[in-house]
Amino acid sequence: MAPRRVSSVAGSVAGRYSQEVLVCQFTDMMNSRGLLWSGGDPFSFTLPVFLAQLAVIFLLSRTIYFLLGPLKQSMLSAQLIAGIILGKSFMGRFKGFSEELFPPGGRITLETVADFGLLFHLFILGIHVDPTMMRKTEKDAVAIGLAGFVLPFTIGILAAFVLPHVIDYDGALQESIIRIVTINSLSSFPVITGLLADLNILNSDVGRIATLACMVNEYCNYVVYALLTVMNSVLRNKQWYTIYYLLWAVSFFVLYRYVARPWMLHVARHVPEGKPLKEFQFLTILILAMMCGFFTELIGVPAGIGAFVFGIAIPDGPPVGSYLVQRIDTICTGLLLPAKFAVTGLNTDLFSLAANGSALIYELVIILGYLGKFTGVLLSSLYFQTPFRDAVCLAFVMCCKGIIEVTIYIMLKEDKMIDEEAYALLLLTMMVVTGIARPLLSSLYDPSRRYSSFQTNSILYSNPKNDLRILACVHNEDNVPTIINLLEASNPSRNMPISVFILNLMELSGRAAAVLERNVYRGKLTSMRSRSEHIAKAFNYFAHKNEGIMTLQHFTSIAPYASMHVDICAIASDIRANILILPFHKVWEIDGTIGSNLPAIRTVNQNVIEKSPCSVGILVDRGHIAGNLSILPGNAMFHITLLFLGGADDREALAYGSRMVGHPHINLTLVWLRLWDQKKSFDETALNNIENISIDNDMISHFRANTIGNASVKYKEEMAKDAVGTTRVLRSLEDGCDLCIVGRQHEPDSPLTQGLTDWSECPELGDIGDMLATSDFRFSLLVVQQRPPGTGFSNENTLEPMPSSHSVFVSDR
Repeated sequence: MAPRRVSSVAGSVAGRYSQEVLVCQFTDMMNSRGLLWSGGDPFSFTLPVFLAQLAVIFLLSRTIYFLLGPLKQSMLSAQLIAGIILGKSFMGRFKGFSEELFPPGGRITLETVADFGLLFHLFILGIHVDPTMMRKTEKDAVAIGLAGFVLPFTIGILAAFVLPHVIDYDGALQESIIRIVTINSLSSFPVITGLLADLNILNSDVGRIATLACMVNEYCNYVVYALLTVMNSVLRNKQWYTIYYLLWAVSFFVLYRYVARPWMLHVARHVPEGKPLKEFQFLTILILAMMCGFFTELIGVPAGIGAFVFGIAIPDGPPVGSYLVQRIDTICTGLLLPAKFAVTGLNTDLFSLAANGSALIYELVIILGYLGKFTGVLLSSLYFQTPFRDAVCLAFVMCCKGIIEVTIYIMLKEDKMIDEEAYALLLLTMMVVTGIARPLLSSLYDPSRRYSSFQTNSILYSNPKNDLRILACVHNEDNVPTIINLLEASNPSRNMPISVFILNLMELSGRAAAVLERNVYRGKLTSMRSRSEHIAKAFNYFAHKNEGIMTLQHFTSIAPYASMHVDICAIASDIRANILILPFHKVWEIDGTIGSNLPAIRTVNQNVIEKSPCSVGILVDRGHIAGNLSILPGNAMFHITLLFLGGADDREALAYGSRMVGHPHINLTLVWLRLWDQKKSFDETALNNIENISIDNDMISHFRANTIGNASVKYKEEMAKDAVGTTRVLRSLEDGCDLCIVGRQHEPDSPLTQGLTDWSECPELGDIGDMLATSDFRFSLLVVQQRPPGTGFSNENTLEPMPSSHSVFVSDR
């Protein structure tokens, strides 16, 4: 067997600041000549070592992330822990392991590629930042952001000047402490928004305040850091460096504001709707990001900072920002970025912390910074009358740190602005504090608490003299015709007006901050490119045809699907909605086959059903209700079947169906499905079930009494002994039915539904609804769930009524 060769050799030499390792790399040792039995050793060559390093780091960090999953820990913590395990604190202490997997030459290659991944990850983080948000920041967020920076910074600076009178230490330690104080006061916008998104509270009340407050905090930190840099250069008699630094900052701002940003806005405006960027445009943006990194490296600033600033110039969200994030994120963030933070852990020696007494001083200053930030955010939040629990959660959020802070720690250590001990303590304290805060936030903060009270809000329990308040959710333009026809079927009139609130739902993509806003569309209805404006145009046209008997308001929510229900429930609570309408996650083609299945929308529907402050209707559209059979005047009669088995949800469905009676283009058939031996059911059910049956009977009797003599209303009573009989009745609904309305839940022990759950695919539709939503049926379906009595929503913090000029009022029918 041939003797083992090595790809590089290393030795100690005098470096810029201290003794450093000099690596001599062999240029012909890149690709392996074969396995050990072929006379070669793959670990003697650069490429096999690099591939092995990436694989080991990825697998170990993912394993740790999986194990820490129940504790709600971040991927960054898992990557740092993986690096510490592989580094000189643990596995790196075994010489054979270190020399084989992480030789000096192999580490340089790994760090170079990792820095490339970090550059593009910071570029992506820059894309997520919306610089215009500062103009929308309210005074409470400004005050909280300022308090979260000023108090920890003030306490840290005081400690830096007081400690020398208590403990003797040199001037280098003093300078390190000041830098630690500055960076410890930072709450980074990308880090905080990423944390909020991980915990599914990005679009909650606490999430929105934290998003704006951390942006204010970050601006303060950059201003103070720039001032300290200038002052430091002046004190060191480096006036030319000061001028150089200021010229760089001004020139970079000019390029961003007057060249990069206008050009990117121009590109975004000229991307065809629904189309991606051209390949040439995509590659040009990538090259410019690398050139910005190259430019900042020339002036002594890390390349990632230049890429980050260029990313801010790119409009967030679709079409440009979302496309860039989707194309770049998987490789750079998923594969290369873990290597960067694993390298960070590799260079962290936990055993160096006991080397001298300065560790206690460093840790004291770091802890004071965290305590100052927590106290500043907590007190300022309470001053603006934030609930105590929410204020505590907000303080925990602002204390969390992540990738931006770690990047700055690395930069400070590489430039010898802080020593190894300070670097290790900053990393460890950050991991401990953030690691404690994340599970605490997950357990302490529940956004749905804001709509928990003792008021029921539903159609059945609403005052018939008041308007019916409907919140309709729209995911895409295909939902619009369906919902418009359902609104028409709701039969708005002067005696029974309706207030419609349209919530346009969009997935958060290519941006960091969630959006929930009320939209106002004025002027003539012209052709518009924006999806939101297309949707608004359709609903506005419908509202104009119902002037005087209907009001219309538009809202837009841009949020992750995992927490989109928070916005839906918040709007429903604020507008005091009686029912909210959700499109089903499956879309059918004209031939009856399933065209698309969107699991993310299904998750939204399931969360809303669980948390909703009002009744919910899931609308299953098979094309009939949105196609040729329209409810709008001038078309053929529209046939609605209301299936009633009994229970609160069916009573809510009947209350909604009762409002449709009297529409000139609707025929309504009430089908009451009853158990064959009703007396036996009374003997076998509990008292509360008997009471429910009595209420059902009274409601049916009331409905029949009110519709006597109405030719457009039919009543059928069907009997069944078991689920087989129920299925037979459901099959009979196929003839002459365009839309079926049914309650979601029924008596679980009823013989009419026993066994139907064995084949259930969509439990959110209930037993009957799930069967009616299969491909065996052709009609559309509305599944209604009533908000249980005694679990309604709070009326606090409701939206102000919109001025009449902002609403669309329409004339009597």
